[in-house]
Amino acid sequence: MVWSEFVVHCKRVKEIRDRLWAAGCRFCNRVTDMIRDNQKVLNRLHLMMDAVITAVSYVLAYYIKFNVIGMGPETGVLPARDYLFLLFAIVPLYMLLYYKCNVYTPKRTSRRRHEIFSIIQANAIGIAAFILFLYVVLKEINISRSMIFIFFCLNVFFTSCSRLILRKSLQTMRSKGYNLKHILLVGYSRAAEEYIDRILDNPQWGYVVCGILDEHVPHGAMYRGIKVLGSIGNLEYILPENKMDEIAITLPLKDYDRLEEIVDICEKAGVHTKFIPDYNSLIPTHPYTEDLMGLPVINIRHVPLTNTFNVVVKRTVDIVGSLIAIVITSPIMLLIALIIKGTSPGPVIFRQERVGLHNKTFYMYKFRSMAMQPPGEELKSWTTRGDPRVTPFGRFLRGTSLDELPQLFNILKGDMSLVGPRPERPLFVEKFRQEIPRYMVKHQVRPGLTGWAQVSGYRGDTSIRKRIDYDLYYIENWTLGFDLKIMLMTFFTGFINKNAY
Repeated sequence: MVWSEFVVHCKRVKEIRDRLWAAGCRFCNRVTDMIRDNQKVLNRLHLMMDAVITAVSYVLAYYIKFNVIGMGPETGVLPARDYLFLLFAIVPLYMLLYYKCNVYTPKRTSRRRHEIFSIIQANAIGIAAFILFLYVVLKEINISRSMIFIFFCLNVFFTSCSRLILRKSLQTMRSKGYNLKHILLVGYSRAAEEYIDRILDNPQWGYVVCGILDEHVPHGAMYRGIKVLGSIGNLEYILPENKMDEIAITLPLKDYDRLEEIVDICEKAGVHTKFIPDYNSLIPTHPYTEDLMGLPVINIRHVPLTNTFNVVVKRTVDIVGSLIAIVITSPIMLLIALIIKGTSPGPVIFRQERVGLHNKTFYMYKFRSMAMQPPGEELKSWTTRGDPRVTPFGRFLRGTSLDELPQLFNILKGDMSLVGPRPERPLFVEKFRQEIPRYMVKHQVRPGLTGWAQVSGYRGDTSIRKRIDYDLYYIENWTLGFDLKIMLMTFFTGFINKNAY
């Protein structure tokens, strides 16, 4: 009897478990449908949650300041009700700042650090506005500054934690097959392949590519497991029958005449539509757009260093940085000069013509690391591994990049910058400008002593195309912080490099 009762009990437990699992699945499906169909409602709930967190952080900051750290509320300069009354201004202000700082934009494809940075940015602006309003406008000097600082720290911490918990919860749901967005690609192109690559490499985004429609690729062809389902003409029959969350238009350039037709079909079906252009090799990631009396004009290349303020800032850093570096390294440069003079006949400094800003040539300085050669001989080829022309001490200088130190004087003169694309000889510039697309874009900025390509490992006898890709990324995404990052990386990875010989 005992055994039979145990078996019956196990069966009941299994039935209860199966019912709970089914209920959980139904709940997840309902949540998924709610997320898909009621995004506006969820955004409002998100807004309410942030408002509650802000209010709780403020009250908790007051409690910590006056009940935990120091004086009690009875000895405070202002009564508690005056502090709490300020919440009626703080909460709406912070919700507005969160909106303006893009805290409520879709986060499927964004990185965690960008989201947290937006939260910190909104809170920093909020605290600055709050202090300005209290101390300048209202002339209220009795509000505790330390309490405001505690509120800032708590609000950033709790809001960031809530975002990370929400992000992790959504990623867990997506890994189990819930809260997914199903996408159909219209057009097979380089853009389609790159889009698929990013989707498959980032499953946490919760995107599922269901297939591709294209006129020129045969039915059944596949790219990384994604099939071509048919022609673009099938779109108006597929949309009513399938619940696609998004349509991504990834037409090749030759089919752009059909763009208006496809957008019209998608809008009539009421499906969200994205356009992924097939000219990313021409237009940068963050293009600069102008409004010409209602006509959008996209600049093919946005170069931050064409801005006068940016140019002045970078040039100031170059002058100050090169002067400091010259003073610090002058004993090393003097020692190197004496060793070169004593171990190899010829001049200490080697001058070579290079192409710089706006295609203008200049003479770049280096410590001589090769034996003396007939005039023009060094122009014929690059230095290769084990090159017999390099002296023993010159090999050490090249391996440690110490031969580049005289370029600090090029930087001081204005021929070069501390950071930028490395300059090349006119002979190779003429060669590469014909072979490599966009090669000449690198001459829109001053060449550098170090650069993004060099700290990423592309120096010496490495891929010129890869080097140009890194140079273009630097040119299009320049910031002073990016320069500082490259200079720091140079100290750890740039001086000694296996490709420096």
